[in-house]
Amino acid sequence: MNQYTVIGFHVERAGPLALLQDAGRFGVRRLGVTQGGAADLHGWAWANRLAGNPWGTAALEVTFGGLTLVAERDLTLAVAGADLGATLDGEPLPLWERITCREGQRLVFAAPANGLRAYLAVAGGFVAEPVLGSVACVVREGLGGFDGRGSKLAVGDRLAVGEPASGAHSLAAAPAEARLDYRVPARLALLPGAQIGDFTGQSLYRAFNSAWRVDDRADRMGVRLTGPRLACRIASLVSEGIGLGAVQVPPDGQPIALLNDRQTIGGYPRLGALTPLSASRLAQCLPGQEVRLVASSGEQALGELRRFHAALAR
Repeated sequence: MNQYTVIGFHVERAGPLALLQDAGRFGVRRLGVTQGGAADLHGWAWANRLAGNPWGTAALEVTFGGLTLVAERDLTLAVAGADLGATLDGEPLPLWERITCREGQRLVFAAPANGLRAYLAVAGGFVAEPVLGSVACVVREGLGGFDGRGSKLAVGDRLAVGEPASGAHSLAAAPAEARLDYRVPARLALLPGAQIGDFTGQSLYRAFNSAWRVDDRADRMGVRLTGPRLACRIASLVSEGIGLGAVQVPPDGQPIALLNDRQTIGGYPRLGALTPLSASRLAQCLPGQEVRLVASSGEQALGELRRFHAALAR
């Protein structure tokens, strides 16, 4: 922290999982360190855009809700991503919009109504000491976050914020097409991987023509999907590097889509990898929700990502 850092909030009530997240920790997987970062890139990026912050600024990822913050100064902020029933001094908080929070006001995240993870960004960003080049909080590895040790928010924590950049341009509200309804069954774009030809033809048909359900065994490391059993001809595989969105199929035939806090290597055969925005969409799915896998190409995935960044830049 520095002379331009001030306390923005203190934690009056801690929810089950509220973490500081930026764009992620890169260039360290050779050390066995995962990337971390916002599980929903889309919601995180739009919250920062509305708050007038540049790409990479740290925001608060609130999972499930149950969090109460009290403002210690006037702040410009935005909440995007999931609807967790957020209120400001008891009044419903507008989502996907830039708002002003006054000193002493209480910001409360209640429970999931639409989606799983909400993103709170403040003008100037939340401030913490970087660890290995990032403040992304990975609880399992004890890295990042407000204390540098990978801790989730606890009662009494005080959250530092930076001063807004001079001349920062922010939007008053996100366009309608950016405001996703996470209750709609998700269609997840998947890039076929190196082992896809080793799955049986029937398994491939089932993979892309069946409805999958999000299992309750889901966290920031990965999401298990339940549905038809997939069979692969590969009995064993030398462990190899695992990227964001990798869809592994263990011996029980139920796919696991790996997210931001995944392990760095794995030895299960893979159908392929979800695109970054599809991985983000999956991160907003509650247990029991239906999703479908849709085969995609590298060109389609790149176009999707370019359109996303272009929308943020407009």
